[in-house]
Amino acid sequence: MEKKRSSFGGSIGFVLAAAGSAVGLGNIWRFPYLAAKDGGGLFLVIYLVLALSFGFTLLTSEVAIGRKAKQGPLTAYSGIKKGWGFLGVLGCIVPAIIMPYYCAIGGWVVKYLYVFAAGNGAQAAADSYFTDFISKPYEPIITMAVFFLLVVAVILLGVNKGIEKLSKILMPILVVLVIGISIFSLTVSHSDAQGVTRTGLEGFKILVIPNLKGVSFSQFLSITVEAMGQLFFSLSIAMGIMVAYGSYVSDDTNLNRSINQIEIFDTVIAVLAGVMIIPTIYAFKGREGMEANGPGLMFVALPKIFSEMGFVGNIIGALFFAMVLFAALTSAISIMEAVVASLMDAFKLSRGKASLIEGTVAFVGAVIVCLGYNKLYLEVKLPNGSVGQILDILDYVSNYVLMPIIAIGTCIFIGWVIKPKAIIEEVEKSGHKMGRKGLYSVMIKFIAPVLLLILFLKSTGIVK
Repeated sequence: MEKKRSSFGGSIGFVLAAAGSAVGLGNIWRFPYLAAKDGGGLFLVIYLVLALSFGFTLLTSEVAIGRKAKQGPLTAYSGIKKGWGFLGVLGCIVPAIIMPYYCAIGGWVVKYLYVFAAGNGAQAAADSYFTDFISKPYEPIITMAVFFLLVVAVILLGVNKGIEKLSKILMPILVVLVIGISIFSLTVSHSDAQGVTRTGLEGFKILVIPNLKGVSFSQFLSITVEAMGQLFFSLSIAMGIMVAYGSYVSDDTNLNRSINQIEIFDTVIAVLAGVMIIPTIYAFKGREGMEANGPGLMFVALPKIFSEMGFVGNIIGALFFAMVLFAALTSAISIMEAVVASLMDAFKLSRGKASLIEGTVAFVGAVIVCLGYNKLYLEVKLPNGSVGQILDILDYVSNYVLMPIIAIGTCIFIGWVIKPKAIIEEVEKSGHKMGRKGLYSVMIKFIAPVLLLILFLKSTGIVK
């Protein structure tokens, strides 16, 4: 089985594919909002510290588990230690839950890219445009299908010709677009109806300069928990993705260097996502405009700003949504691959059959998510106090319940069952030393489980 298993052609392919998975919608619409809400630079500093400790620990663990077992997430844990297969099952369920609603959101991005590319960005700025669009019974399904087919096409091509090749093309383009839009964002200046002029650079200062004024210990803890939650989205951990990608990494790859590169790549893009969005939002809408989150930020607030830029707004808007589409595609591909790899390994299926099974389930689920805003509309109060539709329910179960449980289980599995030494030896198998070994052992055994338990209790509403 190991001899026939596909693998990345080199460490660059692995790093770009893993970074592509990490750089997704969570970075683009969640990071800027949290940074703006949680004291700007204070959130940024906490996030960077956690990325180098907490994020590094879980990322290293999952990639090493995948390479050690040479299996997808469904069978990797039991392949290393019998009796721990339940972690693999949960690790496969999470991407299976995420894939349908991620495709639905990907369809929204396709729609907005088309609108701006066609020069009709002013339409997207209307107050009810987004709500009117997702409330239609058929159009969101059509745009979702376009996004879905792009993802499936890459998955069917396999690891080398599909995932690795596309990552090598899309990721450099994405980086250029992110940097270009970030530079533009810093140059923006706008005067409102009251004659008050705000600049992008002023918004940039809010992002990078810590604001400690009136911050209590409770608020500091809250910001820390939110920054930690963002790392799950940002680094694609506790979703089975990095286990799947780790299983395709050859034994002679310098795993320590590759993981460091993924960390750097993802963190830089996350920060640049803030630079792309916060300065522009601040210049046009002030501090109150920065409070928009999720779909409200990307599909309501930003189109209004692009429309105020006149003709150039269509160009900037098209480039922005092209960048978002690339980020969404690379992430969706990794989400689907985590399930496909698991089905291939567990049931000895061909890539085509595994893709057909997961693709069918994901597509049907995505159609239901799209209909959740019209024909199947419902409102459910979630345990954390928010009210959501079908998409929000799936997001809550996967991100706020299952992912922390998987991460806590992984910490116990590595820290106390197979011991940190097993992972350190796997990382150093190629002959390259692992950096931060002491930090890794302390984090995986003691600090990470406590932080994860706090995150779980707060995100599920058990502790306010």
